[in-house]
Amino acid sequence: MTHARRPRAWLAGGALAVAAALLAGCASGPPPTEPVLADDFADPDVVQTDEGYWAYSTESNRQTVPTAFSEDLVTWERRGDAMPELPSWVIPGKTWAPEVTALAPDRFALYFTATDFESGRQCIGVASSPEAGGPFEVQGDGMLVCPAEDGGAIDASTAVIDGQRWLVWKNDGNAVGVDTWIQAAPLTDDGLALDGETVRLIRQDQAWEGELVEAPTLVVHDEGLTLLYSANSYGGDQYAIGYATAPSMDGPWTKAEEPLLTTAATGDEVRGPGGQDVVAAPDGSARLIFHGWDPSYTYRSLHVAPLEWDGLEPVVDIG
Repeated sequence: MTHARRPRAWLAGGALAVAAALLAGCASGPPPTEPVLADDFADPDVVQTDEGYWAYSTESNRQTVPTAFSEDLVTWERRGDAMPELPSWVIPGKTWAPEVTALAPDRFALYFTATDFESGRQCIGVASSPEAGGPFEVQGDGMLVCPAEDGGAIDASTAVIDGQRWLVWKNDGNAVGVDTWIQAAPLTDDGLALDGETVRLIRQDQAWEGELVEAPTLVVHDEGLTLLYSANSYGGDQYAIGYATAPSMDGPWTKAEEPLLTTAATGDEVRGPGGQDVVAAPDGSARLIFHGWDPSYTYRSLHVAPLEWDGLEPVVDIG
């Protein structure tokens, strides 16, 4: 989830300018409780390019990394599979939570979660492509991050802080009965390897989070960092989005007392909101991208909501 940029509207325009931009930007779109893509599109990641917005999701519809494209974050068109081929050291069938980031105008990296053949754990690999829509080719001869003793690693995202690109992820501790930690490590310039020590950010320690925290999204501000994350069991109403703030990657990290977005906050119209991303709309204002179950819990669809900032604290307008 590529959120290293400093969104223009909330840093340059002030609160009144942001509010006006948000109202103007979302006038033609559906309310956040209604999906902009009423189809299976879980764990969405959205990347803004010169041509528009590319979105990527967890494996579905016989595609490893399904994609969709939009010029305005409102009207979406399904596109092809961004990563149709997997190497022999990946067990197919569970490719989750893709993260695409632009390393250069003609070079994109895709960080994906898949089952590592050697350990049998879900781990993080990396692929690259000259085009945002792919096809992406898996790089290396093994997983990029794969701590089998900690349950593996899932839900990659990226951020750039003071010129350094970081990879952020969750160890899949709930798979082996240990703590889940959102953690991060610096990346090499080519984005294909870790380049420094791993830093632990937060773990599950609040009642609403249940047994896990996951799906990190790191947003960089002038005055510090905001870490959005999802928590609890993804398959039910208890899944929700929370956040923590810190002056730097080293912390200290302070969690909000209550989750940011819950099923109840949507009037039970979006079940188990989570898997969030943050992106700038065409007018420069902020949007929260997230998935939510349909009423029958058949699939998770794509939703977009206006997002503002009170310092480091996010404020979501769910309508």
